[in-house]
Amino acid sequence: MNSHECGPWLPPPRGPLSATVATYLRGRGPLPPLAAAGDADPYGDDAQLALYLCYELHYRGFAGVGPEFEWDPGLLRVRATLEHRFLSALRADAPRHESLGEALAALLVEPAEGTGVTHFLCAEGELWQLREYAAQRSLYHLKEADPHAWVLPRLWGRAKAAMAAVEFDEFGGGRADRVHAHLYAALMADLGLETAYGRYLDAARAEMLAVVNLMSLCGLHRELRGALVGHFAEVEITSSPGSRRLAEAMRRTGAGPAAEFFYDEHVEADAVHEQVVRHDVIGGLLAEEPELAGDVTFGIDATEYLEDRLAGRLLTDWRAGRSSLHAPLTSELPHTS
Repeated sequence: MNSHECGPWLPPPRGPLSATVATYLRGRGPLPPLAAAGDADPYGDDAQLALYLCYELHYRGFAGVGPEFEWDPGLLRVRATLEHRFLSALRADAPRHESLGEALAALLVEPAEGTGVTHFLCAEGELWQLREYAAQRSLYHLKEADPHAWVLPRLWGRAKAAMAAVEFDEFGGGRADRVHAHLYAALMADLGLETAYGRYLDAARAEMLAVVNLMSLCGLHRELRGALVGHFAEVEITSSPGSRRLAEAMRRTGAGPAAEFFYDEHVEADAVHEQVVRHDVIGGLLAEEPELAGDVTFGIDATEYLEDRLAGRLLTDWRAGRSSLHAPLTSELPHTS
């Protein structure tokens, strides 16, 4: 079995909560008390890593951890406590648009003077910063379409057909070499990064873990199907302009053809996906369940809030001339002419 087909090794813990969960998964100790999970900083490294460890059991798992842990009742109780803490914080902290129409309209407007991560990388980012960005985002892109697939059994009619069509594209349209996760691995190789699934879990910051954890949280709970559709909409609607900037950053720094291609592909594909998601996925969902409009709006707001927190962390570190990663990159910087 190659490294793309099995789960990563358990990462180093970042506090007592994630340490206890990891020890339990190794079969060497008890679970943490629920009070500890309930009192944890919902956005902190310890709680976000503990939650990520719980969620990863529903994807590829971890090397050396038995598959029976996926539905371990005690671990599910810990996960539920962490989820409640995280979700409560997001409901309190994420900006609230007055309506879904207002939230969608805001996504369609590109600010004249953009100040986000993709603007920074396009205008002045250096190759080492692009490599760090790719390592962080690998936790998302190497499982990009997987949590969204969980919503398919919870949709029907027009929404289900449209969502399946977009997912089909994400999974390569039936071609293994065109699966977007495979294309991202090729991007990583161009940047001199290791391409194994989950390889940079030990390096990613809490802000990145939270972005991925939101996808898993919404995907695993039927009651959050509207929020997952909102998350998907935010990603697809904002992807095309950001991908255009990242493609330019890759070209400017000589990152490599696969690195350029990944984002060039998303400029075109996501421009189409944006229309399908707005008109058919959201439109179809609300035609059947109009009461979910608020949940879709929350999914958009929570996604934007967590992405803004991640952007703030990356830009603060890079502008101070320091790494944005927990653990330094060990692979070699690719040669550029």
